[in-house]
Amino acid sequence: MNDRLPADPSLTSLVSGIVGDVQQLVRQEITLARSEMKQEWNKAKTAAGALAVGVGLLALGGLLLCFMLVHLINYYAPGVPLWGCYGIVGGAFALIGLLLTGLGYAQASRVNVIPPQTAQTLKENVQWIRNQT
Repeated sequence: MNDRLPADPSLTSLVSGIVGDVQQLVRQEITLARSEMKQEWNKAKTAAGALAVGVGLLALGGLLLCFMLVHLINYYAPGVPLWGCYGIVGGAFALIGLLLTGLGYAQASRVNVIPPQTAQTLKENVQWIRNQT
């Protein structure tokens, strides 16, 4: 019976093992980056959609209701001049538009340009590669 321990691996097999591990690691990182970028793209689309809908609703609502509301206020408050009624309605629409724009901006600010999980694992992988050499 042969009780000898297996021979130490050669330098070539060690280097090829490290290269193979690095290749596998790079493939995994690319897959992770693609997945995270897709998630961030979806966040960006949602934020852009909210901004677009907010601005569109602001414009459409202002256009269709402005004249009606101005004359409604003027009818029920005859002491307020017509220009004052326009100011009241315009201020209300501006406030609503400001709120919708703020909501869209808040959503857009949560979009990460550099995916955080990918950045963290890249740092860990660089450290691992440094430790291997």
